[in-house]
Amino acid sequence: MLRRLLVTTGATEMLAAAPVSAAFATSGAHFFKDTGAGVADSGALAVTIDEAGVGNATVNYTVAWTATADYGCINGGGNHPQASNKQTRTAGGSSSFSESPINGRVRATVNVDGTPPAATGFSCPGGQTLVLADVSYKATLSDTTNGVSTDVSASRVFFTFGKK
Repeated sequence: MLRRLLVTTGATEMLAAAPVSAAFATSGAHFFKDTGAGVADSGALAVTIDEAGVGNATVNYTVAWTATADYGCINGGGNHPQASNKQTRTAGGSSSFSESPINGRVRATVNVDGTPPAATGFSCPGGQTLVLADVSYKATLSDTTNGVSTDVSASRVFFTFGKK
């Protein structure tokens, strides 16, 4: 019994004397179920963060994403006159940003730069307008300060092309 008490006391003294590192202080960082993704009206990936146990220092994040977007042309009547006049674009990227926690918790929504993939090299004939029809995302949100990550996904349909 005495030996166990001495070992415990020694360990406690070592912990008390050791400097507290950021990793040790924030090792309880975790994402809540409200962390997720959506698609903004612009088609951009919108990541919603709800993370606790991060301490009170600024938290750095990275979002690595892959997106697939469909573009097409519509006429003045809002119709898609030619079914083949459509383009699917797939792209990926990453974006980094920082958030300041309040009482050890980060709650924020961030629109990710560079999304959706652009309709490069695709144009519509005269009298028609290029539209983003739909977009879907798969992404990984990483808290690079505390070393935790979570996968998120989202999709949205803006326009459905009818068959001719």
